[in-house]
Amino acid sequence: MDQKRQLLLPQHSYQAAYTEVGQGEPLLFLHGFMGESGCWRSLMTLLQPHYRCISVDLLGFGESSKPHIRYDIATLVAFVHQVVESLQLESVTLVGHSLGGWVAAAYALAHRDVAALVLLAPAGIRDDSFCGRYDHLRPLLWQTPVVDWLFWLGSPIARLFNQQTMWNQLRWFRRELNAQPAPRSFLLDRLRPEDAIDTVEQEIHRLQLPTLVIVGEQDETIPLWHCQTYANQIANARLHLLANADHALPQGHARAIAPLILEFLHHSLETPVHDAV
Repeated sequence: MDQKRQLLLPQHSYQAAYTEVGQGEPLLFLHGFMGESGCWRSLMTLLQPHYRCISVDLLGFGESSKPHIRYDIATLVAFVHQVVESLQLESVTLVGHSLGGWVAAAYALAHRDVAALVLLAPAGIRDDSFCGRYDHLRPLLWQTPVVDWLFWLGSPIARLFNQQTMWNQLRWFRRELNAQPAPRSFLLDRLRPEDAIDTVEQEIHRLQLPTLVIVGEQDETIPLWHCQTYANQIANARLHLLANADHALPQGHARAIAPLILEFLHHSLETPVHDAV
């Protein structure tokens, strides 16, 4: 697959890193939280004989610009819109995973140039249990070297109790949160109940465009009822439960997902509807 290209966006002079393969109707791939565009490599390889596949690093992720701003869904939607305009995509199918699915749905609500949606385990449904469930991650956000010192001190204890893998994952997560302003901003807001309201479930009933929702049967990150909400609220949306699949759908289940997308788009793009009513 080709190396990432850099696209200079006129507003704020942000750089958008993206990868493009194939020809035909464009599919724009939006990755999930703590991700980057490379997660789509396997799926794009399978789809590129049929479609022009473009995957982009969202603002604040990967090799795209990382301004120190407060990130929210509206900011990412505006960024994606600049990418669509800069690439001169008159009509595009959005394929989003997790956070990217949330952005894709919000984009379709705001803009008329979406031909279809493919949402893989999409986030964006209000869940009041989120804040309490992730309270234990708060120390990872503390801007003090004491936390790093405690990680160093605790490594021998983690090895003693055979928890080194989990310990290393937490250390990696902290490093990424300190290095990437977007994930840090999102997590800080979502840990505050008063801020965890930037969701789309009150609006997605307005969408009148072909939509495929795919969720892994063993997904422990996005609850099934979140995906069912998308499928139930969007007119004529399809919901597919993928057996033996976890949350890492683009990375680990591309061969199962590609035929579902091809079949869906083959029928859906014959009579596309571009609007939200």
